[in-house]
Amino acid sequence: MANLQRTISAALRKTSQDESGSAIVEFIFAATVLLIPMVYLILAASHLQAGSYAVVGAADQAAKVFALADTPIQAQADAKETVRRAMNNFGYSNAKTSISCDSECLSPGSVVTVTVELDVPLPFVSAMFDVSAFSVDSAASQRVDQFG
Repeated sequence: MANLQRTISAALRKTSQDESGSAIVEFIFAATVLLIPMVYLILAASHLQAGSYAVVGAADQAAKVFALADTPIQAQADAKETVRRAMNNFGYSNAKTSISCDSECLSPGSVVTVTVELDVPLPFVSAMFDVSAFSVDSAASQRVDQFG
C-alpha cells in the first residue's frame, strides 16, 4: 500500500511539473479567440455610428441650403453639393440624396424635405469586397421663408 501511495504521489508531482507554463499559452489562445471578434464588433459599431451622424448632418444642412437658394435648379445643385461635402467630411462618398417639396419648390411657406441614405461599409472587408451590412438614412425638413 505504501508503495502504491509513493507511485501515485510521484506521478502527480510529475504531471504538475509537466504543465508548468501552459497557462500563458491557454490565455493567449483564449484572448485571441475572444478579443479579435470583440474589437471588430466595436469597430463596426463605430462605423455605423459615424454613418448615422454623417447622414443626419448632411440632410439637415442640405435642407437649409435648399431653402435659401434663389432658383429650384440652383437649390438642387447646392443641396447635392452640401451632402457630398458633409459626407466627405466623415469619409463617405456613396450617399444617395432625394429632395421633395410639399408644393411648388421655393414658394414662400412651402416645406422642402431632404432624405440622405448611406450604405455603411464594413471595416476592412469593404476595402476588398463591395459589401455593406448596415444602411442608415435621415430626413430633414425646412420651411421656405414666407417673406424672403
